[in-house]
Order: sequence, then C-alpha cells, then structure tokens
Amino acid sequence: MSNVRPAWRVWARVYVTGACIIGTGVLLYNYTVPTDEELIARFSPEIRADYERNKKLRQQEQQELMKIVKETYKSNDPIWKSGPIKSPFEKEGRGVDPRLVDKTAFFKQEEDDKRKLEVEKANAELQEAESLMKQSKKSWWKFW
Repeated sequence: MSNVRPAWRVWARVYVTGACIIGTGVLLYNYTVPTDEELIARFSPEIRADYERNKKLRQQEQQELMKIVKETYKSNDPIWKSGPIKSPFEKEGRGVDPRLVDKTAFFKQEEDDKRKLEVEKANAELQEAESLMKQSKKSWWKFW
C-alpha cells in the first residue's frame, strides 16, 4: 500500500495555505499601516505646520503635472521628447529645478489673495455700517 494522496486534497491544501498567507498579509497591512491622518497626527508640530503650509503648493504642482500629461498624451512625439520637464539624466536637464510651480510666486499669490479677501470683507462691513447709519438717521428725523 502506497501513501499517495488524491490530487484534489493536494490542491485543496495549496489553495487553503495560499488563502491563509494572503489573508494574514491583508490583516497585517490593515492593522499595522497607519492612515494618512494618523501619520500626520504623529508628526511634530513644526513638521505638521510645514505640511499644512505646503499642502496647496503640492496640489498646484499636481495640477500642473496633470496639464503636462494631458498635453503629452495629445502629442505624437515620444514621451521623452515631449513636455517641459527636463530629464536629470540628459546634459541640458542637469541642474534644472524640477519643480513645476515657483514656490515664492505661489506663496506671494496666496498672500495677495488673502489680502484681497480681507479688503473685500472690510469694504462689505463698511458698506453695511454706512447703510445702517443711513437707516438710523432717517428713523431719527422721522421721529421728530
């Protein structure tokens, strides 16, 4: 008598073992990898402030990259020849700043936008105060 197992039992064991390995990996991933919010909460206050300050800059860079990708997609040129991004591996691309958005101009524009909003808010409050003053003066003269 030989000790040969049927083929279906061997394959069932393979599938069960594979499912256990994959399931263990998924569970370990879900319980050990922090979410983005948890990771940001663990940052030191200085790094967290820097992260929040540069968040809009990164979003703007991502939008610029998507514009370049769409333009490159429409072009018939090879991917390495189209688009304004220079390769650091080529001579003309060495030493070129790889950023798509100028950091100083971006923050300057952001500050200008904040100031414009503050001025608009102050103007709205001034107009509201003037209208209230006109209404109060009219009601005073009507009373006499």
